[in-house]
Amino acid sequence: MNESDTRLKKIDPALKAAGWGVVEGSDIFTEQRAYLLTPGRIVTKAKRNPDKIDYLLTYKGVKIGIIEAKKDELDVSAGVEQAKKYAKAMNIRFTYSTNGDKIWAIDMEAKPGDFTEGFVERFPTPDELWTMTFPDNNEWRDKFNLEPFNRDGGKMPRYYQENAVNAVLEAVSRKVDRILLTLATGTGKTYIAFQICWKLMQTKWNREGGGRISHILFLADRNILADQAFNAFGAFDQNALARITPKEIRKNGGKVPMGQSIYFTIFQTMLCGSDGEEISESGTEAEKIEYYKQYPQDFFDFIIIDECHRGGANDESEWRKLMDYFQPAYQLGLTATPRRTINGDTYKYFGEPVYQYSLKQGIEDGYLTPYRVKSCTNQIIDEYVYDEQDKIVRGEDLLDKDKTYDEKDFYHGKIKIRERDELRVSEFLESANPDEKAIVFCATQNHAMQVRDMINSQAKRGINYCVRVTADDGNEGEAQLRQFQDNEKTIPTILTTSQKLSTGVDAQNVRNIVLMRPVDNMIEFKQIIGRGTRLFDDKYYFTIYDFVGAYKKFYDDEWDNPNPVCPICEKYPCECDKHPKCPKCGKWPCECKRPPRTCPVCGKWPCICPPKKCPVCGNLPCTCPKDVIEIELGDGRKATIKKDFEWEERIMYDGKLITLKEFVDVLVNNETLPRFFKDDEDLRTQWQNPETRKALLEKMDHDGFSLDKLLKVQEMLNYEKCDLLDVLEYLAYQTTPIEREQRVAISRSEITAELNTNQTEFVNFVLDQYIQQGYTELSMENLPELIKLKYGTINDAKAELGPLGEISKVFVGFQKGLYAA
Repeated sequence: MNESDTRLKKIDPALKAAGWGVVEGSDIFTEQRAYLLTPGRIVTKAKRNPDKIDYLLTYKGVKIGIIEAKKDELDVSAGVEQAKKYAKAMNIRFTYSTNGDKIWAIDMEAKPGDFTEGFVERFPTPDELWTMTFPDNNEWRDKFNLEPFNRDGGKMPRYYQENAVNAVLEAVSRKVDRILLTLATGTGKTYIAFQICWKLMQTKWNREGGGRISHILFLADRNILADQAFNAFGAFDQNALARITPKEIRKNGGKVPMGQSIYFTIFQTMLCGSDGEEISESGTEAEKIEYYKQYPQDFFDFIIIDECHRGGANDESEWRKLMDYFQPAYQLGLTATPRRTINGDTYKYFGEPVYQYSLKQGIEDGYLTPYRVKSCTNQIIDEYVYDEQDKIVRGEDLLDKDKTYDEKDFYHGKIKIRERDELRVSEFLESANPDEKAIVFCATQNHAMQVRDMINSQAKRGINYCVRVTADDGNEGEAQLRQFQDNEKTIPTILTTSQKLSTGVDAQNVRNIVLMRPVDNMIEFKQIIGRGTRLFDDKYYFTIYDFVGAYKKFYDDEWDNPNPVCPICEKYPCECDKHPKCPKCGKWPCECKRPPRTCPVCGKWPCICPPKKCPVCGNLPCTCPKDVIEIELGDGRKATIKKDFEWEERIMYDGKLITLKEFVDVLVNNETLPRFFKDDEDLRTQWQNPETRKALLEKMDHDGFSLDKLLKVQEMLNYEKCDLLDVLEYLAYQTTPIEREQRVAISRSEITAELNTNQTEFVNFVLDQYIQQGYTELSMENLPELIKLKYGTINDAKAELGPLGEISKVFVGFQKGLYAA
């Protein structure tokens, strides 16, 4: 019998006999009840290929088992790989494959010597599966599990968000007080934080063991992040939330709020009473008011540190002062970046992440947008060497005429050539769609201002087509950013920035990221790229315009292949109790009270030493004039440079950025194209019919060979005037392509031989459109548009050609003759 009958007559009764859906607290989610694991990778025109679980078993509010069903005509092993795949994604220990007659059980966390996988006589009961999954008693774990997720507005956590929440709360239940989550930008870390807080508050957890409502602090380093989090917690009673700002504190007579449950602020406010997000280039030192000391050290039970990789755990950092002061609190770090040398302090402080979700996994699951890279190089201006044609505007005594000035020299302000940026702006504007939203990353705030003016001057699309958003732009910049984030608004279309927009900006419709400054580490690069990964309607990919060669640092095998296995217990997440124990208290995590730290100069902690003034000018901030070389390119060099730009496009395939040439190498591999057609005859047979042609392209799309990539290959091979069929035949069988006009000339007489006058006129019209536009004109979806273009209305077309069925028959029929050529 088929799978549907097998499930109805064999599998469903077996589950019911085991008590699933019968025992109170147990339930079964099925594919029919729309349990969707992932929507599937974003593809251009084809339907996405979602992952759906056949049976998801839940008990006491916990997703606890997976069953992959196959029809009874198949061997039970046919579902094993899928069962393992789904269980791994869901962090579910026990998973099963069945054909209704036999059941194959798998323990995803089996230890050496224990049952790993094999046949079992029946499905376990809900209580049996619970005991198998949770062999130890843990009161708080069970309380957290029994508390449902908040589903206000019908929104449900995605599987990885649920995994992250459960991993954090499981750690809390084991009294682990330093916790880290690592999830790629755009995956909803703030939503995860909200769900964690929801469960903590509803269960009345606190670090003392329960019974009272928690005090929770959400700590960010930028107001926009704190505001976004405050708004995301809207399901809570608004009287339970407090947004701590200097303005609100002043309103309250200089006293911090203490009567709420969840507090949102930036560390600058807590440490020194500032409401700034980053140091302004024109800023001055503000008087420090240490508001955090108004709170008792044990006031907060749980602290969430957003974007904790930005130096928060470094022993000498500002954030660390707060962490040390509120040492008794459980502290959760949220980061979008994996462990690297540059952020090693973060991982040293928090420990290994309890859960990770990578950029690659988000793209594969369809929760993040794929990307491509267009890298632009120019030998003259990328690495500048002085030429006698060029004019030295200033700094002649500083100029080394034999030196090669590279990107870092420009970035650090040692040399300036305005035409360099003007030419790069020109190249970007010529290459990009002018209506697509873009963020341009510049070296400094001043550089961002200059690039803004260059874009507006060259684009000629209005004075607010491009605006700058940096720390110096204040409230006006924030207003422009909100306009940019509004998907209904088209102005501003382009933002220029330096550092401000590299993190935490949720703008869904960003289609282009432009790099006009070096990116020195992969962490910053991934955060910048995260500005483009958000999902939006008809957004199939975003493009990175790279003028500084940063893409070379992009692919990161460790981050794109996450979930490192613990070398001791060989599990992920780590389950062993074999971490290096504290030599004093003998426990992991360490439960010792840390001795107070003091500054060696002032004897206080946090340090209260006044900032040091510049030893040269005596000012704070330094006002020393900067020595800089400024060059104006000669007219001959300008003309040469414009012709010297070279673009290299890289597209994503199998999680890696590869060139179009490398992509072609994959296509011509003997094992690639034969997956889609057996031989040339099979390819032509599929291509001759609009429906089978569409199915072929959808199948190729799902396997990573999307239409936009194939069209890029067609362009690279200079076969734009040929049919895509010719490109595929050339790649697979080394045939000689013919242009569309030639194909029509060869086949036209044979195509129209059996058609009447009106039909011939219509087909000739369609063939003319085909010569101009290509095979896409011949799709069934395009037929109504062709009729409208030729006849005006459907009724007028029917008067000339007969019923719609006859029109469709002619439209499909002539294509067989066309592709016989």
